[in-house]
Amino acid sequence: MPITNDTILNHAFLREMYSDSYYPDHVLDKGNGILLDLCTAIEEAPPASEAALYELTAVATERFNALEEDFHAAGSGIETIAREAICEDFFFVASAYGFPDADPEALVAERDW
Repeated sequence: MPITNDTILNHAFLREMYSDSYYPDHVLDKGNGILLDLCTAIEEAPPASEAALYELTAVATERFNALEEDFHAAGSGIETIAREAICEDFFFVASAYGFPDADPEALVAERDW
């Protein structure tokens, strides 16, 4: 199912990270895919509550946890700039799908980075 939310379609995920050569594009592309998959999941089965949204973001966060190995293998990592960029994009997604009051920390509660 293609994404239909215009706000999402007009957004460049992980923009700050893509502009920094420390983060390899091939790994960022995977992170971008995780965020787009989250959007697809939200559109396929719109969460009725923040709690339901957090269940979807937990899955995406776990995928970012696994992606950290790819960052390390490429001589990079999920550190301060990356953490902030990823968290901002999770909140952007929540807001774009009608959850502007979602708790930013709860959106990525499963993170280990």
